[in-house]
Amino acid sequence: MIKFIAASTIAACVGLFEIPAYAASAAAAVPGDFPLAGTYMQNVPCKGDGTDQPALKVTISAQQIVSNLGVCTILENKHVGNSYKLHVECKFPAGPLVGDLTFTPMPDNTVKFVDRDKTYNSILHRCPG
Repeated sequence: MIKFIAASTIAACVGLFEIPAYAASAAAAVPGDFPLAGTYMQNVPCKGDGTDQPALKVTISAQQIVSNLGVCTILENKHVGNSYKLHVECKFPAGPLVGDLTFTPMPDNTVKFVDRDKTYNSILHRCPG
């Protein structure tokens, strides 16, 4: 669903992110319900009528992110300011990858996505339901 494509992914069809260190004082664990949970379309509004492009679909739960590129297991999530920083392990056809992603809910009910190195970003549009 999300095209988690960073420079290393383009080069190796697998690479996503480098692992940053989070300052414990600047981050707090995300408790209970995960506000990012839902189905999204990448960079296009979600119609939700069955005509959305499957390749652009991204499904997020508190445990994983599923896209057309593979499944990323959320190992850790932290709420930092108005963003959610997720430490993930992704399984791709070419092999596993560990990395970090940032999701920032926006006022227009979209979510801005960026990888750690800021080599790839997109806007996720929440699907109804």
